[in-house]
Amino acid sequence: MSRFYNDAIFWIEVDKIKPNPFQPRREFDEVQLRSLADSIRQYGVLQALVVTRKEIEKEGGGLDVEYELVAGERRLRAARIAGLAQVPVLIRDGEETDLMKLELAIIENIQREDLSPVDRARAFDRLSKEFNFKHHEIGKKVGKSREYVSNSLRILSLPEYIINALSENKISEGHTRPLMMLVDRPQEQETLFKEIIFKKLNVREAESIARHIAVERARKLIDQELIDIEGLFKEKLGTRVRIEKKEEGGRVTIDFFNKDDLRALLERIVSDAAISIADIPALTDEEKILAEDEPKKEDGDESLYSVTNFSI
Repeated sequence: MSRFYNDAIFWIEVDKIKPNPFQPRREFDEVQLRSLADSIRQYGVLQALVVTRKEIEKEGGGLDVEYELVAGERRLRAARIAGLAQVPVLIRDGEETDLMKLELAIIENIQREDLSPVDRARAFDRLSKEFNFKHHEIGKKVGKSREYVSNSLRILSLPEYIINALSENKISEGHTRPLMMLVDRPQEQETLFKEIIFKKLNVREAESIARHIAVERARKLIDQELIDIEGLFKEKLGTRVRIEKKEEGGRVTIDFFNKDDLRALLERIVSDAAISIADIPALTDEEKILAEDEPKKEDGDESLYSVTNFSI
């Protein structure tokens, strides 16, 4: 690491500081920036920015000085909002390479946990593609494991609409894990994404659905008849339906959004059966007694398809 110029803090005009072209952060929360600006108005900039200093020869003779930001983008933006004319800076001594500027910007943001998952992934991607860093080398630079870097980069394999939703905090980074499980099944991936958004699924629920889809893929060749029946259910009811087969019987799970959606599903089922709920008479006391006295059927193949062995 190069030393700071004279190990001193300088006060530099805000307008003379150019932004860091390698700043990995794309989005800055306006509310947080204004809150920081209010604090700066009251207490000033408590931590100096880090800049590089470059002397430029003027056309008419003489030298002009240019400063480029290395670290402190939020403080610089907030200082401008607060109307400060000058800010305290540390000037890094010596020429900074593009790699060093990118490294310092990434490290500062990660240490402060200021980078969004998408910005972090894009920053790692730049280190990998532009500077040929291996995943474990990036991990050493930022104090993270190789797996952390690799998992971050996998986010960029998702479709743009999912990446945008993550950037806008419509989904969490945890939600990307089950979505990435379906990267080779775009239709199922999109369906799961919509369910996460509209049903407000938590990460565990999303992972459960993704695992079921993976299991469904594995059993497709084994039990095609069950898959076909499941497909008919989905087509008829217009929602996700899962059939889980056990040694005897099984379970049918039908997804719904809300009570109105559940009632609509029930009406569809009743309508297809050519009856309505009002047409179903209650059992008389005599019929209840007869039902209780009816002998139980022996276990056999017929019990496998008994409605009593299925739950919704």
